[in-house]
Amino acid sequence: MNLSPVLIILSIFAVITNGLSHKLVVEEGQDVVLPCSPSTKENLEEKLFDWKKDENKDRKEVFFYMEGKYYGNGKSGQDKQFEGRVSHFNDELRNGNASIKIRKTKVADSGVYTCIFPKLEPPQKFHIELVVEPVFKDRSGENPAASPEPYTRTLHQTQDRALLQCEVRGASPEPKLEWRDSSGKLLHAEEAQRSITEGKYNPTIQINVTKSGEYHCVLKQEGIHHNISAKTFVFISEKVCEDSSVKVLNGWIGWMAFGLAVGAVVMAAVLTLCIPALRYRVIDFLSRLKPQRDQIQMNGVNENIAMIARGDGDP
Repeated sequence: MNLSPVLIILSIFAVITNGLSHKLVVEEGQDVVLPCSPSTKENLEEKLFDWKKDENKDRKEVFFYMEGKYYGNGKSGQDKQFEGRVSHFNDELRNGNASIKIRKTKVADSGVYTCIFPKLEPPQKFHIELVVEPVFKDRSGENPAASPEPYTRTLHQTQDRALLQCEVRGASPEPKLEWRDSSGKLLHAEEAQRSITEGKYNPTIQINVTKSGEYHCVLKQEGIHHNISAKTFVFISEKVCEDSSVKVLNGWIGWMAFGLAVGAVVMAAVLTLCIPALRYRVIDFLSRLKPQRDQIQMNGVNENIAMIARGDGDP
């Protein structure tokens, strides 16, 4: 049956007004809300709505709701890609909100999503395009092409510097290597060297460092957005540190010598002042005892001298 031009125009107009298109762009790993509400804004608690991905290609079941039951709660059939990551807004159903939330988005989530209300009069569909932009991260467990962690080692070290090397063997696609410090700052390294064996890349990169610290060799594979790193710690006994240590040590020795000198002067002053006074006191006492010394026993003299020495006062 041939449709008249008027009917064709009306059909196109119906699709446009009933299937408003949205485009959302998020970074990989972020959560995203796909909005959907029927034009009637009616209560959906006892209704049916269905979310599908790439309906016209490899259709996947994203979320299904029917009269209080949904995937993960009395309903089965959800695609494994979305299991445990998709939820709806149950408290908003009475307001006609059929939106869903996808947690921890993946690049594979990119595509066209369709929100369908098959039993409304008339049935309604809404299309939303989702673009998940990839970010660099460790994809060792999800992509067989992801290169393993690079290997780092110290080739040579002197008193004031160290030569570090980072290498990878058998990587594909071709990786890029770079050195960074513990804060993530990119360091100027020698130009990377590489060889190719049976289509696999073997890059090597070296760098001279002059400071103690933690250094990271970072590997990136642009084509698959793979990022992985290895770290190494370098200790360098810098000359500046040695000079500073000597200065500090010399300073301590100087202060100790100064302290001892001051102490000696103080002690000498005390002895100079105190010892003569004590000596004169003993002489004066003995001179007063001279007339009677023949009558005093030696033990008595010793006792008096002991008393004087203790500072108990004059006898």
